[in-house]
Amino acid sequence: AAAISAVGLVKAYGEQRVLDGVDLQIPQGSVFSLLGPNGAGKTTTVKILSTLTAADAGQVTVAGHDLASDPDGVRSSIGVTGQFSAVDPFLNAEENLQLMGRLWHLDRKVAKQRCARLIEQFDLVEAAKKPVITYSGGMKRRLDLAMTLVGAPRIIFLDEPTTGLDPRVRRAMWDLIRDLVADGVTIFLTTQYLEEADQLADTIAVLNGGRLVAQGTPEQLKRQIPGGSIDLQFTTPTALTAAATLLAATGATHDEDTLTLHVPSDGSAAGVQHILNRLDVTTVHELALKTPDLDDVFLALTGQTPTTTASNAADGTTVPNPPNSPASAADSEKKVLV
Repeated sequence: AAAISAVGLVKAYGEQRVLDGVDLQIPQGSVFSLLGPNGAGKTTTVKILSTLTAADAGQVTVAGHDLASDPDGVRSSIGVTGQFSAVDPFLNAEENLQLMGRLWHLDRKVAKQRCARLIEQFDLVEAAKKPVITYSGGMKRRLDLAMTLVGAPRIIFLDEPTTGLDPRVRRAMWDLIRDLVADGVTIFLTTQYLEEADQLADTIAVLNGGRLVAQGTPEQLKRQIPGGSIDLQFTTPTALTAAATLLAATGATHDEDTLTLHVPSDGSAAGVQHILNRLDVTTVHELALKTPDLDDVFLALTGQTPTTTASNAADGTTVPNPPNSPASAADSEKKVLV
């Protein structure tokens, strides 16, 4: 059974339809990422699925509980980490976690053991007895996520969980999220960082104008967007000219200075093999596959570029989301020496 199922989800504020017939099927133990421009309805979707806001129409089940008839059952199965840390700044980590244990009505001994394990898991041992007001932004976010886990939920909603964190801390949070999924937890992720969705999500859906305009794995979405190519660097000008003539019908272009032929392609193995079968591969020095990244997908589907900066909650500075990070560059261009 799906961890989350939604059919025909509708929500309007006055004349504005924020959600207009959204359907979702999210498998257990997976990461589902919802992307969209500001105001697309991402946070509204999270609020509805987590019982914080009522939908105007639609049928929803979360962890097997009907959202309309059994909201308490839904709440007992989920955890929510919002865009801003929901921790008491004047308590320490232990006290914050134990407070959450009392809210879950956990046995005191069980709560103490669980809190100790979470403090160790989230690398907060040295700061466990210090007031949260002294923590960095990254430490506060780790504690915030740890508090979400006190009740051992099987589904967690993460709404912009790494906004404002520097790249190193963001990647540490990714590792924590991967560990949760490895334990069978389902993650519903909204994020403004497309690299984050690319790295973490099993399935990505793009929300625009209140409707889902695309859904699939990161690779499936990239292949829907034109702009990919096979770049072939040849050993001699003669070999380049011969290949350019042979593949002229594909719309291939060439660069005589670098002896490189750019052949439009979806990047699939079958497509690459089809091109290579037509060439004398002994004259090919290097082959590179270039595929559109999620920025290209987002722009093509929404007509907008994604947000690339976020306010750092820790020190008030602005942290850019690097468009060409090592991870994303590796995904968009794969080279093979022949």
